[in-house]
Amino acid sequence: MSAPRITRGLAAMATTAALAGSTMLLGPAAVAAPSPYPANPNGPTSASGPMSHPDQDYAGSTVAAHEGTSFGALAAPAGLPGLDVSHWQGGLNWTTIRNQGARFAYMKATEGTSYHDPNFNANYPNSYNAGLVRGAYHFALPDRSSGASQANYFASNGGGWSADNRTLPGSLDIEYNPYGGTCYGLSQASMRSWIADFINTYHSRTGRWAVIYTTTDWWTTCTGNYSGFATNNPLWIARYSSSVGALPAGWGFYTFWQWANSGAFPGDQDVFNGSAARLTALANNTPA
Repeated sequence: MSAPRITRGLAAMATTAALAGSTMLLGPAAVAAPSPYPANPNGPTSASGPMSHPDQDYAGSTVAAHEGTSFGALAAPAGLPGLDVSHWQGGLNWTTIRNQGARFAYMKATEGTSYHDPNFNANYPNSYNAGLVRGAYHFALPDRSSGASQANYFASNGGGWSADNRTLPGSLDIEYNPYGGTCYGLSQASMRSWIADFINTYHSRTGRWAVIYTTTDWWTTCTGNYSGFATNNPLWIARYSSSVGALPAGWGFYTFWQWANSGAFPGDQDVFNGSAARLTALANNTPA
């Protein structure tokens, strides 16, 4: 990553990270239309079948199968090092992880409107107490229930926020459907509306714009490469490669990059596109 890219990224973050007191535009309003969701949000009538394995779903769990990524040894890209985890990593010694160089971590909190990661209640406070900047993420299932329903479940079960120097805004993990069709049976317009419903509800609950985790391929396929969320929502891009590649439309830079699924830290390997001061500013929703 070149110095000019980082400079542009930091300048843009100062104006797009939803700073306190700023006037921000909402994402597109959810369209009032017949609901595409089944009557039973977690039942077998869902477009992609029953929610049978939420314990197997995590940020990036569907990427390799769809994008043919290679997991050869990669050099860590420039940026502040971090990681993301779920229950898959088991019990973690966060002090050791901090001493190994990690400065932030995202961890799975919820999926759909019924699943809460069993290790979240340990990971979330323990990472904070070890000195990391931490955040929670929600694994989206857009065919099961509305964006608002899932945002409310997330905000009430670990995805909340407080200005304490080390709590990041929650993240919407929106990726390939682990239960069926890539785009969860939704049209591009319906997917855009679902995402807007989620992020607007999350903003109303927490005062923060959610970070959006996705891949460029999924975003292009399932939203039509929509650019309207880039103004407010920081981008967490997933690409397991030595280069981040093309970003989804509207985002001129990424805030986080999940660049490998294994490495120095447990779980997936990430970098933050900026300094420790900028990471704290993002956590606190204030200028650095």
